[in-house]
Amino acid sequence: MTKYLYTSEFAEEMDALDPLRKYRDQFYFPKKADGADAIYLCGNSLGLQPKSTKAAIEEVLTDWRELGVKGHFEAKRPFTTYHESLGEKMAKLVGARKEEVVIMNSLTVNLHLMMVSFYRPTQTRYKLLIEKNAFPSDQYAVKSQIAFHGFDPEKALIELAPREGEVTLRTEDIVRLIEAEGNEIALIMIGGVNYYTGQAFDMERITAIGHKMGCTVGFDLAHGAGNIALDLHRWKVDFAVWCTYKYMNSGPGGVAACFVHEKHIKRTDLPRFAGWWGHDKATRFLMDDTFVPIQSAEGWQMSNETVLSMAALRASLDIFDEAGMDQIVTKSRMITGYLEFLILGIESKDIDIITPSEPVERGAQLSIRVIHSNRSLFKAISDKGVIADWREPDVIRIAPAPLYNSYLDVFRFIEILKEVLPSR
Repeated sequence: MTKYLYTSEFAEEMDALDPLRKYRDQFYFPKKADGADAIYLCGNSLGLQPKSTKAAIEEVLTDWRELGVKGHFEAKRPFTTYHESLGEKMAKLVGARKEEVVIMNSLTVNLHLMMVSFYRPTQTRYKLLIEKNAFPSDQYAVKSQIAFHGFDPEKALIELAPREGEVTLRTEDIVRLIEAEGNEIALIMIGGVNYYTGQAFDMERITAIGHKMGCTVGFDLAHGAGNIALDLHRWKVDFAVWCTYKYMNSGPGGVAACFVHEKHIKRTDLPRFAGWWGHDKATRFLMDDTFVPIQSAEGWQMSNETVLSMAALRASLDIFDEAGMDQIVTKSRMITGYLEFLILGIESKDIDIITPSEPVERGAQLSIRVIHSNRSLFKAISDKGVIADWREPDVIRIAPAPLYNSYLDVFRFIEILKEVLPSR
């Protein structure tokens, strides 16, 4: 275990030894008023732009300009198969096989499409399990699906809540609840990493106990994909969905993705909302009116792919593929651990870390609760050039993204935080 030191010299030494240090220069940083780089610690909300993004998008624009409709088949990267060139690299990031991953739509759209297939309530097994403080969009989606099937969300939705006086969930409590109510649960659908607390759940164990009780298990990996080590195929997760504009740097509103385990991709008994782009590629252009799904996760596609958005994703995936998820996760644990060490070294009763301290129970994020305060502390660090994220009522989320954040970024943030903390 690395022995951290509270000095800028230590941070600089760690940066010099960082095997990922070259990737920092491959991203654009917002600037402060004096022209210097801002301290950007908000990759859990919107990742920075890779410098290669412009060229990736311009390649598509050029092919479109010069080839028009022929670009679907004659472009350098043909439009009709553009997503296929990204699938293998994306699959590696989430521990999946290429045929289990498809890049399409946006996150909540994909969540709804997955629930069409995987939330199949009956009169005896109709309940849906989610975290109480899940991201609001997930709450909206699952409640609307429950109501769509004619059930009352007040009765059908089970919400996982921490023990009284605690902020995060205990795995043993999740397991105990599933064992107690699993016979009535149709779907377990929780966030792999909670957006607010930064807690990473034991997805392998949750999936295993869910399947033991006969439940379908899916995850929203908006804060997990590109952030923590995932092994979706081996864990036998039924499905997962995620966006790519956070840790995967695909740009605002960037195209999303989803995973369907191979055990499901050839099932004919699963309902789905069908569309042209999910139809068998060999006969798609025969324009037959009988839907024949592609025998992979691509069979859940509906419409033509958003190639310009995928081009931005390609620029980032190339960086991820070169850097390797193992190195990214290793640095994530190191730099987040350094951030934790520095915060705990501050003598203040005004801040508290609510993210779990165990590295395997978190990713590249620490959520700092501001005690006896309001948004003024967040404004103070923002005024000094820190770009982070405030969540009501009292949490500042700090996310040191391994690909572009340095240990010196973290050290400088702490120095600023100490400056603005009220004296007590």
